[in-house]
Amino acid sequence: MDDMDARDFRVPEFGTAPPGGGDQPLDRLLTRVARGDQGAFEHVYDRLAGPVYGLIRRVVRDPAQSEEVAQEVLLEVWRSASRFDPVKGSATTWVMMIAHRRAIDRVRSASAEAQRDHKSAAAAAVVSPDEVAEAVEASLDRERVRRCLNSLTELQRESITLAYYGGYTYRQVAGLLNVALGTIKTRIRDGLIRMRDCMGVGQ
Repeated sequence: MDDMDARDFRVPEFGTAPPGGGDQPLDRLLTRVARGDQGAFEHVYDRLAGPVYGLIRRVVRDPAQSEEVAQEVLLEVWRSASRFDPVKGSATTWVMMIAHRRAIDRVRSASAEAQRDHKSAAAAAVVSPDEVAEAVEASLDRERVRRCLNSLTELQRESITLAYYGGYTYRQVAGLLNVALGTIKTRIRDGLIRMRDCMGVGQ
């Protein structure tokens, strides 16, 4: 049975299991499945596909992913039925343990992928004002700096000039310009991004 692959696996239609065997214990059916008995597998599928999907759905939540994982579980049952040991527990318990493990793996995989995407997006969005300001201040092309400053909005230009050339804190800049602190932070960040692009910093 271990030599079987996905090409040997056919998903049965619900309710189409062949006659004879449906009333057999699942343990005995799995023994037949281990010998490559497709008919026995269809009986196993017919009796366990619903419970398997239900368990996975409670863990994974997403219907499409739950269905996909359920098919993976049943394929694993088809491939590894020879590993079932009735001494260690019932066939139902064995299959449901496979289903639970697969469901947890899918949730962990999705969570890890989401965290990677979040970190990548956050890293791409992070702009260090101090790093950009230092690079701008270190530039010997003062005319270029002036030209880039002039390309900013008035509030961006005033905020950056006061904060990085006047030595004022963001809060002091907000007070001097009579603008909310959050707005000042946003304008300075956006302005520095434009300055970075204009100056070619990091390119």
